[in-house]
Amino acid sequence: MTRRRALGALASVVDPRVYLHALRLLHFYGYAHVRQVRLLTRGADVSFAPNVSFRNAERIVIGAGTHIGEYSMIWAGNSTGRITFGEKALLAPRVTVTASDYGMQAGTPPMDQPKIERDVHIGAGTWLGAGVVVVAGVTVGDGAIVGSGAIVTKDVPAYTIVVGNPGRVLRRRVSEATEEKLRRIAWWDWSHDLLRERMADFRSLEADAFVAKYAG
Repeated sequence: MTRRRALGALASVVDPRVYLHALRLLHFYGYAHVRQVRLLTRGADVSFAPNVSFRNAERIVIGAGTHIGEYSMIWAGNSTGRITFGEKALLAPRVTVTASDYGMQAGTPPMDQPKIERDVHIGAGTWLGAGVVVVAGVTVGDGAIVGSGAIVTKDVPAYTIVVGNPGRVLRRRVSEATEEKLRRIAWWDWSHDLLRERMADFRSLEADAFVAKYAG
């Protein structure tokens, strides 16, 4: 078995198709990531994995402190569809956000139909779990959490938890009164230095304690 494995490895090393495939992979990451990253509009401390796939990044805006996980796909429209992320949005691996959908008229293959482009907005302080799909035209409200594997086809209210396919609201994260206070605090408009200064409170305080401290 060891000899067979060794011969198989040697066959891969001498097979020119292996090197051609490596060149194809380099080309893919060149047009899907490296060149696209230069076109992004992004705030301070934005981070994303080196295998995140972007399309039409000149129409993608990423708020400060946002993180995009491995193998995620952030695809703006070819002509008008924009994608915006608020501050400190968190995307787990393999999240798909697209501002462009194919048509679904009967009698014509979807790939031959014109694309329908609509803007997508992912709010501040949101969390999209692994494998979430957000389709064109959707707004995910500030502070919302979308559970792993959910397919989001409709707007997600702020500070709610959404799960399932299609995505549905499971419950609210905070009361409406607390949500209103959070909106008045508007921490997403704080300066980057102020956010860093108060980071410990973001991580340790419950929502009611946070608003009690900063709502004035």
